Amino acid sequence: MSTVRALVLTGFGLNCDLETAHALQAAGAQVDRVHLNELSEGKKKLHHYQIFVVGGGFSWGDEHGAGVIMAMRIKHRLQEDLLAFIGNGGLVLGICNGFQVLVNLGVLPGFATGSFRRQVALIGNDCGQFRDQWVNLIPNTSSPCVFTQGLESMEMPIRHGEGKFFAEPGILERLREGNQVILTYARVEGGPAKGEFPFNPNGSLEDIAGICDPTGRVAGLMPHPEAYIHGTNHPDWTYLREKLGRQGRPFPHEGGGILLFRNAVNHFA
Repeated sequence: MSTVRALVLTGFGLNCDLETAHALQAAGAQVDRVHLNELSEGKKKLHHYQIFVVGGGFSWGDEHGAGVIMAMRIKHRLQEDLLAFIGNGGLVLGICNGFQVLVNLGVLPGFATGSFRRQVALIGNDCGQFRDQWVNLIPNTSSPCVFTQGLESMEMPIRHGEGKFFAEPGILERLREGNQVILTYARVEGGPAKGEFPFNPNGSLEDIAGICDPTGRVAGLMPHPEAYIHGTNHPDWTYLREKLGRQGRPFPHEGGGILLFRNAVNHFA
């Protein structure tokens, strides 16, 4: 397999770049952590990469709304580069704050290519507080999303204060019709959360935890896949290891999050 190059954005409060870079490396990519200024000043070129990830954190301290300032920086300094990157088949992933950036930028849900028009929002959690917990998720097996192909029900951690997915009814309908909802919050036993807290930790409409554009190559999600790439990342891993051992089953050394990054790398195999 030829080398797949990935760029993980850093700077101005993004703070999950090391974990995200490690996850991509574990999935088989060659990874560079690149400061936003290096891109905007032309010291690094987006078209030299195949995967572009805007990870989690608190860019600009979430002043003026989570991801808003970072989105404006990218829009006014990298708009043409990003459009060309997407148009040429590149993959874009926004995680947590990165999802907020892509939504504010308007590349998600991406109904019209190149419009940069915000049509959905990630707003304050219904519970009124920052949530740091693990959630259960149901992947949409009919989605064209490259990152979630072949995924089954899984767990991931969330940590955000503005994670409630909101959109007008017509937009929600378009997302459903195009299978652009890629992940939804679920109960422990696997059924839909149906908006109930804490299974749906933020009050997201229709339990939406992540979406993609119509091509499936641009995606965003609030949970952190980079935080669950090894079995021991799970807070209950010792209990799970013992439970599985007593059943004569092996403990899975890989966490479910690594699968999203491996799908991205294998896309270019």
